[in-house]
Amino acid sequence: MKLSQSRVLAVCLLLLTSTLCACGPKASDATPGQALASVNGVEITALQLNEELARAGVGTAGRDAASKQLLQALIDRQLLQSEAAREKLDRDPKVMQAIDRARALIVAQAWLQKHIGNLATPASADVESYFYAHPTFFGSRKQFTMDQLQLPPAALTPALKKVVDNARSLDDVTEALSAGKVQTTRSRVTRSTADLAPALADRLLAMRKGQVFAVQEGNRALVIALVDVQEAPVTLAVARPQIEQFLVKQHQKESATAEVARLRADAKIEYLNKALAETPTAQAGQAGSPRPADQAAVSITAVPPATTATATASNALDRGVSGLK
Repeated sequence: MKLSQSRVLAVCLLLLTSTLCACGPKASDATPGQALASVNGVEITALQLNEELARAGVGTAGRDAASKQLLQALIDRQLLQSEAAREKLDRDPKVMQAIDRARALIVAQAWLQKHIGNLATPASADVESYFYAHPTFFGSRKQFTMDQLQLPPAALTPALKKVVDNARSLDDVTEALSAGKVQTTRSRVTRSTADLAPALADRLLAMRKGQVFAVQEGNRALVIALVDVQEAPVTLAVARPQIEQFLVKQHQKESATAEVARLRADAKIEYLNKALAETPTAQAGQAGSPRPADQAAVSITAVPPATTATATASNALDRGVSGLK
């Protein structure tokens, strides 16, 4: 029986969820073997339910209601898993490959958790040094209010750029795009020097209010009008927990990269396909910094420096390291 791709992926996700539950945090009141329900003779236990509650981050207040909902979800999952097994989907090569990959990722992450998962809180001096070294993220942070038009990248032609350069307002650009039957989405956004690329932040700081410009951001094109610029400083007291979290994650990634480099040095690695053994061009990573989206949160987007020998390994470990607590 030939399986549709969507059906295979759906079953892969279900089986992966079951596998991940086996590695979840343990709840203190879980009683192994205590059955809560039976689905065609297959028991669903309190341990399974407590795993789901822990993963969902359910507190004491909403535990009873969440337990009922999650038990029903476990029943549904067991029904689907049983049907998949009855149709021998668990023996389908794509499903088996997905399960093997998930198992390998979980085991690798468990090893990382054991060896580098518990790092000490950064010293106060390190946190303060980071704070004062990045004033645009914290003490001197500025907030931009902007009106923007989102349009297909192909619409950002030289002719449109000329219209943007001569536009007195965003309405002028909207009219030109409407005449060309280009669909756009208009919105008002607030960004800061902490969550914008430095080049774009510098460009905005040099602009006058109302000025219009075009920019390519990922897979979309934007035409933006600067509405307002305000001071939005973040104090050290507010930033400290987020900076500590960032520095710990940075240390974890650096430690993971070093561990993989050590394991590679001790291992005998033989490339059977010589074409794939070619050393890629060295691309040193750039040290990043936390970019606070507001005074209560910092978005961690940093990648620590990596040597040629360990850059690829570091990228491969991103998923594992991001799961460390």
